[in-house]
Amino acid sequence: MKIFQVEELEQATNNYSQDNILGSGGNGTVYKGILPDKRIVAIKKSQRLDHGQRDQFINEMVILAQINHPNVVRLLGCCLETDVPMLAYEFVPNDTLHQHIHKRKNGKGRLSWDSRLRIAHESAGALAYLHTDTRMPIIHRDVKSANILLDENYTAKIADFGASRLVPLGHDQVTTLVQGTIGYLDPEYFHTGQLTSKSDVYSFGVVLAELLTGRKTIDPERGLEDANIATYFIKAKEENRMLEILDRQVVKEASGEQLKAACDLICRCLNQVGGNRPSMKDVQMELEIICRMFGRQHPWSSQENYTTEESSLMIESEEHDLYPVPLVANSDTFGEYSSSTMGMKEMMLNVQSPR
Repeated sequence: MKIFQVEELEQATNNYSQDNILGSGGNGTVYKGILPDKRIVAIKKSQRLDHGQRDQFINEMVILAQINHPNVVRLLGCCLETDVPMLAYEFVPNDTLHQHIHKRKNGKGRLSWDSRLRIAHESAGALAYLHTDTRMPIIHRDVKSANILLDENYTAKIADFGASRLVPLGHDQVTTLVQGTIGYLDPEYFHTGQLTSKSDVYSFGVVLAELLTGRKTIDPERGLEDANIATYFIKAKEENRMLEILDRQVVKEASGEQLKAACDLICRCLNQVGGNRPSMKDVQMELEIICRMFGRQHPWSSQENYTTEESSLMIESEEHDLYPVPLVANSDTFGEYSSSTMGMKEMMLNVQSPR
Protein backbone atom coordinates (compact mmCIF):
# COMPACT_ATOMS: atom_id res chain seq x y z
CA MET A 1 0.00 0.00 0.00
CA LYS A 2 1.11 3.50 -0.83
CA ILE A 3 0.97 6.13 1.94
CA PHE A 4 -0.46 9.29 0.38
CA GLN A 5 -0.02 12.83 1.62
CA VAL A 6 -3.08 15.02 2.11
CA GLU A 7 -1.96 17.36 -0.68
CA GLU A 8 -1.74 14.47 -3.18
CA LEU A 9 -5.35 13.44 -2.65
CA GLU A 10 -6.57 17.03 -2.66
CA GLN A 11 -4.91 17.57 -6.01
CA ALA A 12 -6.18 14.25 -7.39
CA THR A 13 -9.79 15.14 -6.58
CA ASN A 14 -9.59 18.83 -7.53
CA ASN A 15 -9.89 19.71 -3.84
CA TYR A 16 -12.79 17.25 -3.39
CA SER A 17 -14.90 18.90 -6.03
CA GLN A 18 -18.61 18.16 -6.15
CA ASP A 19 -18.11 17.14 -9.77
CA ASN A 20 -15.82 14.32 -8.63
CA ILE A 21 -18.28 12.66 -6.25
CA LEU A 22 -19.01 9.05 -7.19
CA GLY A 23 -21.28 8.23 -4.29
CA SER A 24 -21.95 8.90 -0.64
CA GLY A 25 -23.54 7.20 2.33
CA GLY A 26 -23.26 6.55 6.03
CA ASN A 27 -19.58 5.61 5.77
CA GLY A 28 -18.42 8.72 3.92
CA THR A 29 -18.14 10.17 0.42
CA VAL A 30 -16.26 8.57 -2.47
CA TYR A 31 -14.50 10.82 -5.00
CA LYS A 32 -12.99 10.07 -8.36
CA GLY A 33 -9.32 11.02 -8.39
CA ILE A 34 -6.55 11.14 -10.99
CA LEU A 35 -3.03 10.56 -9.69
CA PRO A 36 0.07 12.20 -11.23
CA ASP A 37 0.82 8.94 -13.09
CA LYS A 38 -2.68 9.24 -14.67
CA ARG A 39 -4.12 6.31 -12.74
CA ILE A 40 -7.80 6.76 -11.89
CA VAL A 41 -8.68 5.93 -8.29
CA ALA A 42 -11.67 6.09 -5.96
CA ILE A 43 -10.95 7.96 -2.71
CA LYS A 44 -13.18 7.48 0.33
CA LYS A 45 -13.25 10.40 2.75
CA SER A 46 -15.13 10.53 6.04
CA GLN A 47 -17.70 13.29 6.40
CA ARG A 48 -17.72 13.27 10.20
CA LEU A 49 -15.16 13.00 12.96
CA ASP A 50 -16.03 10.38 15.54
CA HIS A 51 -14.47 7.25 16.96
CA GLY A 52 -16.97 4.94 15.26
CA GLN A 53 -16.19 6.30 11.81
CA ARG A 54 -12.46 6.21 12.52
CA ASP A 55 -12.66 2.59 13.67
CA GLN A 56 -14.56 1.54 10.54
CA PHE A 57 -12.02 3.16 8.21
CA ILE A 58 -9.10 1.62 10.09
CA ASN A 59 -10.87 -1.75 10.13
CA GLU A 60 -11.36 -1.65 6.38
CA MET A 61 -7.75 -0.60 5.83
CA VAL A 62 -6.40 -3.44 8.00
CA ILE A 63 -8.59 -6.08 6.36
CA LEU A 64 -8.09 -5.04 2.73
CA ALA A 65 -4.33 -4.82 3.25
CA GLN A 66 -4.38 -8.59 3.80
CA ILE A 67 -6.49 -9.48 0.75
CA ASN A 68 -5.31 -10.18 -2.77
CA HIS A 69 -8.17 -11.58 -4.85
CA PRO A 70 -9.34 -10.65 -8.36
CA ASN A 71 -12.96 -10.36 -7.18
CA VAL A 72 -12.28 -8.10 -4.19
CA VAL A 73 -11.84 -4.36 -4.74
CA ARG A 74 -8.17 -3.50 -4.32
CA LEU A 75 -6.96 -0.98 -1.75
CA LEU A 76 -4.12 1.00 -3.35
CA GLY A 77 -3.19 3.17 -0.40
CA CYS A 78 -4.26 5.43 2.40
CA CYS A 79 -3.61 8.80 3.98
CA LEU A 80 -2.91 8.81 7.73
CA GLU A 81 -2.50 12.56 8.20
CA THR A 82 -6.20 13.14 8.91
CA ASP A 83 -8.18 12.22 12.04
CA VAL A 84 -10.07 9.60 10.03
CA PRO A 85 -7.81 7.86 7.46
CA MET A 86 -8.65 8.39 3.79
CA LEU A 87 -8.62 5.29 1.59
CA ALA A 88 -7.72 5.03 -2.11
CA TYR A 89 -9.11 2.10 -4.10
CA GLU A 90 -8.90 0.90 -7.66
CA PHE A 91 -11.54 2.65 -9.76
CA VAL A 92 -14.39 0.31 -10.76
CA PRO A 93 -16.33 1.97 -13.62
CA ASN A 94 -19.50 -0.02 -14.34
CA ASP A 95 -21.68 0.63 -11.32
CA THR A 96 -22.93 -1.76 -8.69
CA LEU A 97 -24.91 -4.94 -9.22
CA HIS A 98 -27.77 -3.20 -7.41
CA GLN A 99 -27.87 -0.49 -10.09
CA HIS A 100 -28.03 -3.05 -12.89
CA ILE A 101 -30.81 -5.04 -11.22
CA HIS A 102 -33.02 -2.26 -9.91
CA LYS A 103 -32.19 1.09 -11.50
CA ARG A 104 -31.97 0.52 -15.23
CA LYS A 105 -33.14 3.44 -17.32
CA ASN A 106 -35.94 2.58 -19.74
CA GLY A 107 -35.04 -1.11 -19.53
CA LYS A 108 -31.52 -0.61 -20.85
CA GLY A 109 -28.61 -2.65 -19.60
CA ARG A 110 -30.56 -5.76 -18.58
CA LEU A 111 -28.19 -8.51 -17.47
CA SER A 112 -28.43 -11.81 -19.32
CA TRP A 113 -28.87 -15.07 -17.41
CA ASP A 114 -25.28 -16.06 -18.20
CA SER A 115 -24.02 -12.75 -16.82
CA ARG A 116 -26.06 -13.12 -13.64
CA LEU A 117 -24.69 -16.61 -13.07
CA ARG A 118 -21.11 -15.54 -13.73
CA ILE A 119 -21.34 -12.52 -11.42
CA ALA A 120 -22.91 -14.70 -8.71
CA HIS A 121 -20.17 -17.33 -9.11
CA GLU A 122 -17.39 -14.74 -8.96
CA SER A 123 -18.90 -13.10 -5.88
CA ALA A 124 -19.36 -16.44 -4.14
CA GLY A 125 -15.74 -17.30 -4.90
CA ALA A 126 -14.53 -14.07 -3.29
CA LEU A 127 -16.62 -14.66 -0.16
CA ALA A 128 -15.43 -18.28 0.06
CA TYR A 129 -11.86 -16.98 -0.13
CA LEU A 130 -12.54 -14.58 2.75
CA HIS A 131 -14.04 -17.36 4.86
CA THR A 132 -11.47 -20.10 4.26
CA ASP A 133 -8.31 -18.96 2.46
CA THR A 134 -7.10 -15.89 4.36
CA ARG A 135 -4.72 -16.06 7.33
CA MET A 136 -7.64 -15.34 9.64
CA PRO A 137 -11.21 -15.95 8.40
CA ILE A 138 -13.02 -12.73 7.45
CA ILE A 139 -16.79 -12.29 7.71
CA HIS A 140 -17.92 -9.46 5.46
CA ARG A 141 -21.07 -8.70 7.50
CA ASP A 142 -22.66 -6.43 4.87
CA VAL A 143 -23.04 -8.58 1.75
CA LYS A 144 -25.55 -6.94 -0.60
CA SER A 145 -25.93 -6.12 -4.29
CA ALA A 146 -24.88 -2.50 -3.63
CA ASN A 147 -21.50 -3.79 -2.37
CA ILE A 148 -20.80 -5.83 -5.51
CA LEU A 149 -19.13 -3.58 -8.08
CA LEU A 150 -18.70 -4.34 -11.79
CA ASP A 151 -15.50 -3.41 -13.62
CA GLU A 152 -14.99 -2.57 -17.30
CA ASN A 153 -15.48 -6.26 -18.20
CA TYR A 154 -18.43 -6.64 -15.81
CA THR A 155 -16.28 -8.71 -13.48
CA ALA A 156 -17.60 -8.74 -9.91
CA LYS A 157 -15.67 -6.94 -7.15
CA ILE A 158 -16.74 -7.24 -3.50
CA ALA A 159 -16.43 -3.87 -1.74
CA ASP A 160 -17.00 -2.02 1.55
CA PHE A 161 -15.29 -3.88 4.39
CA GLY A 162 -15.91 -1.28 7.09
CA ALA A 163 -18.23 -3.63 9.01
CA SER A 164 -16.17 -6.80 8.42
CA ARG A 165 -14.80 -8.90 11.25
CA LEU A 166 -11.76 -11.12 11.61
CA VAL A 167 -12.53 -14.46 13.27
CA PRO A 168 -9.88 -15.61 15.77
CA LEU A 169 -8.18 -18.87 14.86
CA GLY A 170 -9.89 -21.83 16.46
CA HIS A 171 -13.27 -20.08 16.57
CA ASP A 172 -16.17 -20.23 14.15
CA GLN A 173 -18.10 -17.22 15.44
CA VAL A 174 -17.71 -13.84 17.09
CA THR A 175 -20.16 -12.02 19.35
CA THR A 176 -20.87 -8.47 18.16
CA LEU A 177 -23.47 -5.77 18.34
CA VAL A 178 -25.77 -6.34 15.40
CA GLN A 179 -24.85 -4.49 12.21
CA GLY A 180 -26.05 -5.02 8.67
CA THR A 181 -28.53 -3.83 6.06
CA ILE A 182 -32.28 -4.22 6.26
CA GLY A 183 -33.46 -7.02 3.99
CA TYR A 184 -30.08 -8.78 3.94
CA LEU A 185 -29.51 -9.31 7.66
CA ASP A 186 -29.29 -12.90 8.89
CA PRO A 187 -32.26 -13.38 11.31
CA GLU A 188 -30.25 -15.75 13.51
CA TYR A 189 -27.49 -13.17 13.92
CA PHE A 190 -30.13 -10.49 14.52
CA HIS A 191 -31.60 -12.40 17.46
CA THR A 192 -28.43 -13.84 19.03
CA GLY A 193 -25.61 -11.41 18.18
CA GLN A 194 -23.55 -14.49 17.16
CA LEU A 195 -21.85 -13.66 13.84
CA THR A 196 -20.68 -16.60 11.72
CA SER A 197 -19.71 -17.17 8.10
CA LYS A 198 -23.25 -18.50 7.59
CA SER A 199 -24.48 -14.94 8.18
CA ASP A 200 -22.74 -13.97 4.92
CA VAL A 201 -24.33 -17.03 3.27
CA TYR A 202 -27.81 -15.80 4.22
CA SER A 203 -27.08 -12.31 2.87
CA PHE A 204 -25.71 -13.80 -0.34
CA GLY A 205 -28.88 -15.88 -0.68
CA VAL A 206 -30.81 -12.59 -0.69
CA VAL A 207 -28.52 -11.31 -3.49
CA LEU A 208 -29.21 -14.50 -5.48
CA ALA A 209 -32.96 -13.98 -4.97
CA GLU A 210 -32.55 -10.43 -6.32
CA LEU A 211 -30.69 -11.76 -9.36
CA LEU A 212 -33.38 -14.32 -10.16
CA THR A 213 -36.42 -12.13 -9.52
CA GLY A 214 -35.23 -8.58 -10.18
CA ARG A 215 -37.31 -7.55 -7.17
CA LYS A 216 -36.50 -5.31 -4.21
CA THR A 217 -35.31 -6.88 -0.96
CA ILE A 218 -37.94 -4.96 1.03
CA ASP A 219 -41.15 -3.94 -0.71
CA PRO A 220 -44.22 -3.02 1.39
CA GLU A 221 -46.35 -3.20 -1.77
CA ARG A 222 -46.09 -7.00 -1.57
CA GLY A 223 -47.95 -6.89 1.76
CA LEU A 224 -46.58 -7.22 5.29
CA GLU A 225 -46.07 -11.00 5.13
CA ASP A 226 -44.25 -10.87 1.78
CA ALA A 227 -42.43 -7.56 2.18
CA ASN A 228 -39.14 -9.35 2.89
CA ILE A 229 -37.83 -11.02 -0.27
CA ALA A 230 -36.60 -14.06 1.69
CA THR A 231 -40.11 -14.84 2.95
CA TYR A 232 -41.56 -13.98 -0.46
CA PHE A 233 -39.16 -16.27 -2.35
CA ILE A 234 -39.48 -19.27 -0.02
CA LYS A 235 -43.27 -19.01 0.07
CA ALA A 236 -43.47 -18.92 -3.74
CA LYS A 237 -41.18 -21.95 -3.95
CA GLU A 238 -43.27 -23.95 -1.47
CA GLU A 239 -46.48 -23.04 -3.31
CA ASN A 240 -44.97 -23.82 -6.74
CA ARG A 241 -45.45 -20.22 -7.92
CA MET A 242 -41.88 -19.44 -8.99
CA LEU A 243 -42.96 -18.48 -12.50
CA GLU A 244 -44.95 -15.60 -11.05
CA ILE A 245 -41.95 -13.97 -9.36
CA LEU A 246 -38.95 -14.77 -11.61
CA ASP A 247 -37.48 -12.07 -13.84
CA ARG A 248 -38.70 -12.32 -17.44
CA GLN A 249 -35.14 -12.37 -18.75
CA VAL A 250 -34.25 -15.31 -16.51
CA VAL A 251 -37.30 -17.31 -17.58
CA LYS A 252 -36.50 -16.70 -21.26
CA GLU A 253 -32.87 -17.80 -21.07
CA ALA A 254 -32.40 -20.31 -18.24
CA SER A 255 -33.05 -24.02 -18.62
CA GLY A 256 -35.53 -25.75 -16.34
CA GLU A 257 -32.70 -27.71 -14.78
CA GLN A 258 -30.77 -24.52 -14.00
CA LEU A 259 -33.80 -22.77 -12.51
CA LYS A 260 -34.66 -25.68 -10.24
CA ALA A 261 -31.06 -25.99 -8.99
CA ALA A 262 -30.73 -22.23 -8.46
CA CYS A 263 -34.03 -21.91 -6.58
CA ASP A 264 -33.17 -24.88 -4.36
CA LEU A 265 -29.77 -23.34 -3.58
CA ILE A 266 -31.33 -19.98 -2.67
CA CYS A 267 -33.80 -21.59 -0.27
CA ARG A 268 -30.98 -23.45 1.49
CA CYS A 269 -28.99 -20.22 1.83
CA LEU A 270 -32.08 -18.51 3.30
CA ASN A 271 -32.71 -21.19 5.92
CA GLN A 272 -33.43 -19.46 9.22
CA VAL A 273 -31.06 -21.86 11.02
CA GLY A 274 -27.46 -21.03 10.16
CA GLY A 275 -26.24 -24.59 10.68
CA ASN A 276 -28.57 -25.80 7.91
CA ARG A 277 -27.13 -23.42 5.32
CA PRO A 278 -24.35 -24.46 2.93
CA SER A 279 -20.87 -22.97 3.26
CA MET A 280 -19.80 -20.28 0.79
CA LYS A 281 -17.40 -22.82 -0.74
CA ASP A 282 -20.36 -25.15 -1.35
CA VAL A 283 -22.36 -22.26 -2.82
CA GLN A 284 -19.48 -21.44 -5.16
CA MET A 285 -19.22 -25.07 -6.31
CA GLU A 286 -22.97 -25.40 -6.87
CA LEU A 287 -23.07 -22.19 -8.90
CA GLU A 288 -20.25 -23.54 -11.04
CA ILE A 289 -22.26 -26.69 -11.67
CA ILE A 290 -25.35 -24.62 -12.55
CA CYS A 291 -23.25 -22.55 -14.98
CA ARG A 292 -22.32 -25.77 -16.81
CA MET A 293 -25.83 -27.19 -16.99
CA PHE A 294 -27.38 -27.47 -20.42
CA GLY A 295 -30.97 -28.56 -20.20
CA ARG A 296 -34.18 -28.10 -22.16
CA GLN A 297 -35.78 -24.73 -21.67
CA HIS A 298 -39.20 -24.41 -20.09
CA PRO A 299 -42.03 -24.71 -22.63
CA TRP A 300 -43.34 -21.27 -21.63
CA SER A 301 -40.14 -19.64 -22.85
CA SER A 302 -39.26 -21.79 -25.87
CA GLN A 303 -41.41 -19.80 -28.29
CA GLU A 304 -40.02 -16.40 -27.31
CA ASN A 305 -37.22 -14.85 -29.30
CA TYR A 306 -34.26 -13.18 -27.65
CA THR A 307 -30.70 -12.28 -28.48
CA THR A 308 -27.55 -12.19 -26.39
CA GLU A 309 -24.88 -9.58 -27.02
CA GLU A 310 -21.24 -10.69 -27.28
CA SER A 311 -20.65 -8.85 -24.03
CA SER A 312 -23.22 -11.26 -22.47
CA LEU A 313 -25.34 -8.29 -21.43
CA MET A 314 -28.87 -7.97 -22.75
CA ILE A 315 -28.92 -4.44 -24.15
CA GLU A 316 -32.20 -3.21 -25.54
CA SER A 317 -30.44 -0.31 -27.22
CA GLU A 318 -26.99 0.33 -28.65
CA GLU A 319 -26.54 2.93 -25.95
CA HIS A 320 -24.86 1.59 -22.79
CA ASP A 321 -26.44 3.34 -19.84
CA LEU A 322 -23.78 3.43 -17.15
CA TYR A 323 -23.77 5.20 -13.81
CA PRO A 324 -21.16 6.48 -11.31
CA VAL A 325 -19.88 3.78 -8.96
CA PRO A 326 -20.74 4.25 -5.28
CA LEU A 327 -18.27 2.38 -3.09
CA VAL A 328 -20.07 3.10 0.16
CA ALA A 329 -23.02 1.52 1.90
CA ASN A 330 -26.53 2.71 1.25
CA SER A 331 -28.29 4.87 3.79
CA ASP A 332 -30.32 1.85 4.89
CA THR A 333 -27.28 0.39 6.62
CA PHE A 334 -27.80 0.26 10.37
CA GLY A 335 -26.11 -1.12 13.43
CA GLU A 336 -25.53 -1.23 17.15
CA TYR A 337 -29.20 -2.00 17.88
CA SER A 338 -30.20 1.50 16.80
CA SER A 339 -33.78 2.69 16.72
CA SER A 340 -33.96 1.82 13.02
CA THR A 341 -32.88 -1.71 13.88
CA MET A 342 -35.61 -2.12 16.46
CA GLY A 343 -38.10 -0.52 14.10
CA MET A 344 -37.57 -3.34 11.61
CA LYS A 345 -37.71 -6.14 14.22
CA GLU A 346 -41.26 -7.07 13.37
CA MET A 347 -40.49 -7.31 9.68
CA MET A 348 -37.40 -9.43 10.25
CA LEU A 349 -39.46 -11.86 12.36
CA ASN A 350 -41.44 -12.68 9.22
CA VAL A 351 -38.46 -14.49 7.72
CA GLN A 352 -39.54 -18.11 7.75
CA SER A 353 -37.50 -21.31 7.55
CA PRO A 354 -38.24 -23.39 4.42
CA ARG A 355 -39.75 -26.80 5.08
